Amino acid sequence: MTDLDDTAANAPCEHTREGLDARLVVDRGSFRLDVGLAAAPGDVVALLGPNGAGKTTALRALAGLVPLTGGHLRLDGTALDRTPPESRPVGVVFQDYLLFPHLTALDNVAFGPRCHGATKSEARAQSAEWLDRMGLAEHAGAKPRRLSGGQAQRVALARALATRPRLLLLDEPLAALDARTRLEVRAQLRRHLAEFEAVAVLVTHDPLDAMVLADRLVVVENGRVVQEGTPADIARHPRTDYIAQLVGLNLYKGQADGHTVRLDAGPAITTTEDLAGPVFVAFPPGAVTLYRDRPTGSSARNLWRCEVAGLQTHGDQIRADLAGELPLAADLTTVAAAELDLRPGAPVWATVKATQTHAYPA
Repeated sequence: MTDLDDTAANAPCEHTREGLDARLVVDRGSFRLDVGLAAAPGDVVALLGPNGAGKTTALRALAGLVPLTGGHLRLDGTALDRTPPESRPVGVVFQDYLLFPHLTALDNVAFGPRCHGATKSEARAQSAEWLDRMGLAEHAGAKPRRLSGGQAQRVALARALATRPRLLLLDEPLAALDARTRLEVRAQLRRHLAEFEAVAVLVTHDPLDAMVLADRLVVVENGRVVQEGTPADIARHPRTDYIAQLVGLNLYKGQADGHTVRLDAGPAITTTEDLAGPVFVAFPPGAVTLYRDRPTGSSARNLWRCEVAGLQTHGDQIRADLAGELPLAADLTTVAAAELDLRPGAPVWATVKATQTHAYPA
């Protein structure tokens, strides 16, 4: 065998190290998706974005269920652009799981290996092993209607993993669960994803799911990537209003001159950072203090006259949406809201200490 032949023989091992390299371009009527994705084996990438941003279209393009208009899709060095869905080394967990209602959990999971050429006994043996790993061995003979939401989710995950895919796609995998079940299943899913040796791509609209499950976030708006990075970086440095709302921050853009940032639309904000040029300024709603009368003894250098535009329960607090000199959100306790007699249309003064703001280059 020649050296070239040796290289070809070893190529699959080399490909295994390459992971996902994709630029997904899809035209659907007036909507255009143009998203780049790259991930190494072992990475979990979460696609976040508002409804209609293109997240599910991107996932379906990776699965081969939506054809690419342009771009490319390579997995472990192999082009998949023209490979039919059933021939791709891809496992999918759909939002509604799509388990076969007439099959037991065991046969649902065995379906994938059977489609890949395993005998019935081999497929069932593999299925039993996966159900055991998922803690579902005692439910092997149960049909989907007899499974809880969390159990059905784990059967769907086992079915996707049983084919040993090189790319695992999860479309809102926790959306169908109630809040209590979601906590438990999220922890279990994180453990299974940590053990997965190939690339996983998760689509979700829930920031907590993304922060807990993913190594990297890719935020998509209007078919384009607007920001990507680690969960910590995204949470600390949002770059669009959608992301700021997602992570619970007030966000503004302006021009910095030292410790003063003159906003593009609105007043100035004093910060602790000493910067120059285009910047973002962010601070949490909990950093905002409200007064009914202009405070005289406050040390806060940021003071704005506002009006209550709306009130809503936010966890165990009240969130006040404020309009005026600086539109912002403020969080306060129910007692504080009652003492201030907050109601839509009420005038208030809002203050934020410079030490509670965070400015960073735009």
